[in-house]
Amino acid sequence: MDMKSLIRTLSVLMLSGVIFSCKSGEDKAAAAVEAEVIPQVRVQQVFEREVEQIETFTATVEAEVINKIAPQMPLRIKQVLVEVGDQVRKGQVLATLDATNLEQARLKMVNDSIEFARIDGLYQVGGISKSNWDAMKLASSVSKSNYNNLLENTVLRTPVSGIVTARNYDAGDMYGGLPVYVVEQITPVKLKVNVSEKLFAQIKKGMEVDVKLDVYGDEVFKGKVSLVYPTIDAATRTFPVEVTIANANQRVRPGMFARVTFSYGTANHVVVPDQAVIKQTGSGDKYVYVYNNGTIDFKKVELGRRLDTEYELISGVASGDQVVTEGHARVVNGGKAEVVK
Repeated sequence: MDMKSLIRTLSVLMLSGVIFSCKSGEDKAAAAVEAEVIPQVRVQQVFEREVEQIETFTATVEAEVINKIAPQMPLRIKQVLVEVGDQVRKGQVLATLDATNLEQARLKMVNDSIEFARIDGLYQVGGISKSNWDAMKLASSVSKSNYNNLLENTVLRTPVSGIVTARNYDAGDMYGGLPVYVVEQITPVKLKVNVSEKLFAQIKKGMEVDVKLDVYGDEVFKGKVSLVYPTIDAATRTFPVEVTIANANQRVRPGMFARVTFSYGTANHVVVPDQAVIKQTGSGDKYVYVYNNGTIDFKKVELGRRLDTEYELISGVASGDQVVTEGHARVVNGGKAEVVK
């Protein structure tokens, strides 16, 4: 290689080095500028306020009383007088059964009564012994009791006012074990609710509750706690509570699905906008990002009630904290952030 070629080659290398040096400097400067970009967020200061404490549990409506009406002995059913769905009054006759045995018992009762009257007359004048008088009196009492028992089981009456929910026989059938009728008292109705153990000290007999039935949408029915069971189920950590609904118009029927809401006072808790609450992916944990002098802290929180567009917090955030409402995706725990006003 001659001298001119050598000089030309060295010049090219030196120029390439200068260009490479300039490019490296530009890249470092750009990286430095990019590293200095601070995420921007919007925040809102949050405070404590009084929040009504309520809990909602599900239950199924039950009749106040269920009566299974049947005779004590196998008899043929003579008449069925009401149908499923009929309203019946206490004491109303629902069915009659074969009265052959009843008539025989009546005749025996009358005969024993006459015979006892005759024996009693003899006893008064010393014509028979006391033991004979006692035996006849007992026989008369037994026959009268048998008649009354048959009378009660030959004419079936309902012991409560309510609605007929089952009829298991037709006229002419022989009674065979199933109740002839089932009558349910639905004024009032009741709900048996399994309530969380944590509310054991708050739920009291007589307290009013709100009841919603899926069939009636958001319409609220008023109920009252009628019974609080004294023990807690160790397996479910719940205790049963019975709620009574007066149900004067009988719109609430057994079997309906209900949601029962208990209100047990108020508590001072921090309330945050719902957009401030972030659910951690892959778990049920909830977080609120708190802004503090340019730094972001992730705070794990325990949620209470949802209040329209807000959440009650049981724990995790202090009153007066500034929580992030926008820009969550751009921040990291312990990292810097800039508030956009």
